[in-house]
Amino acid sequence: MRAFRMALAAVVLLAGAGACTSEAAQRVQLRIVASSELEGVRPLLAELSRDTGVDVTLDVRAGLDMLPPAGLDKSFDAAWLTTGAYQQLQLRGADRPLATPTMLSPVVIGVRPKAAAALRSAAGGAALTWADVADAAASGALRLAMADPSQGGSGLAALIGVATAAAGTGSALRPEDVTCDRLRGFFAGRSLTGPTFATLADDFVKRQDELDALVGEESALLKLNDSGQLKEKLELVYPADGIIQADYPLQLLRPEARVAYDKVIGWLMGAQGQKRLTETTLRRPFDPRVARDLRLQRLAGTTLFYPDQVEVVDKLLSDYADPRLSMPDHVFFVLDFSGSMRGERIAALRATFAGLSGADRSASGKFFRFYRGERFTVVRFGGTVLGEQTFTVENQGALDQLGGFIAADEFDDSTAVWSALDHADIAAAAAATDRPVAVVLMTDGLSNAGMGLDEFLARHDADPARKVVPTYAIRYGEADAAELDRAAKATGGRMVDANAVSLLDAFKEIRGCH
Repeated sequence: MRAFRMALAAVVLLAGAGACTSEAAQRVQLRIVASSELEGVRPLLAELSRDTGVDVTLDVRAGLDMLPPAGLDKSFDAAWLTTGAYQQLQLRGADRPLATPTMLSPVVIGVRPKAAAALRSAAGGAALTWADVADAAASGALRLAMADPSQGGSGLAALIGVATAAAGTGSALRPEDVTCDRLRGFFAGRSLTGPTFATLADDFVKRQDELDALVGEESALLKLNDSGQLKEKLELVYPADGIIQADYPLQLLRPEARVAYDKVIGWLMGAQGQKRLTETTLRRPFDPRVARDLRLQRLAGTTLFYPDQVEVVDKLLSDYADPRLSMPDHVFFVLDFSGSMRGERIAALRATFAGLSGADRSASGKFFRFYRGERFTVVRFGGTVLGEQTFTVENQGALDQLGGFIAADEFDDSTAVWSALDHADIAAAAAATDRPVAVVLMTDGLSNAGMGLDEFLARHDADPARKVVPTYAIRYGEADAAELDRAAKATGGRMVDANAVSLLDAFKEIRGCH
């Protein structure tokens, strides 16, 4: 009997060992490389592995969202991105890999309470927009922290959001919509950047007394508010002119891992997985039937369309990284103060400069306005130079001084267009050392004094230093369109006809990136 019991025990032990071996053999692995924003899902991995039988490992890396599809490390089974939209664009018509969005988080703006109150006051109580933020940044009233869009999905989503709002078309950005002149004011407010939101948030905490706002995912801003690291919690602003949402797709890299991938996706997209994701990460569940955290109850707002052309995103990133655009321009305004400008025309010119100084409260006006750091040299001319003064936009006081200079009631009966332009062209060439320089000529009549156009062009062409200075001509009234167009094109600029649009719109059109 004793021998029988020992034999039975051995059989039981062998059977148990076989069961353990069988269970271990059935477990599979899924090795995931993830964007830095996905660090917060780590606490869920043990639970996910227990429920699915898939051993999940997570390798978090910065800049993953911006890699080309071929650049993803194929030694991993899957990639978990903040957004796969940019990579999908790069693939064009090629076979796109299997990718499943798992949760949502709008990219919004966390604003310190005092700055938020100032924004609301300036907006007259209306819902805040990207245009309001750009307006405040341009004036120097809002100092922004924003992650580098070339390094991560949240920074890119913010850039696309503000650029789409600035275009004002209500649809996805097109190549012709990407003009950095609309974003210079917003960029002027950048006071802190970083490769990832995590490093940016750490630096924001250290410098929170110097900064007013932090751009990032709703979830990350809410977690920062709860961290106890801030002296005062940030107020989350959901721009009414639209936002881009991060959707965190899990992308299959190796078809051999499809079984494990499907099991993980099944758990993540199930009711329990969606509940645990929103509880752990404070992101919105992709499944609308799953209850949200109370802090996520407000509507995210209008979702903007992601660009459908890779060239659009590449142009945005190129403009953002262009060092010339981090340096404010020096513009030489050459303004006609001949007798024909008296009355309604000079009133329109003064209203134009007032609008560009912040009086134009339209969305377009807020994006195109003069911005902090810009330098202007204003030349008033008739038959000779009537006045000249340089202004640097540091605050509203400088803009008021600019308006006062243009308010001068000093006119001349003759019009020396090309002599005045020659004067400004020489000065602009001498100033073109530390920042981009351009000349803007506005005239409403024919040149009847001083040098002719041919002489101006000959003098311009003979001086290599002057060839770096473009002239943008604004035709008004009876000015010679053909001559202005010729002068502008010969210097690398272009002409805008203010008779076809308003004078304000003409000035907005030439506020480009010189």
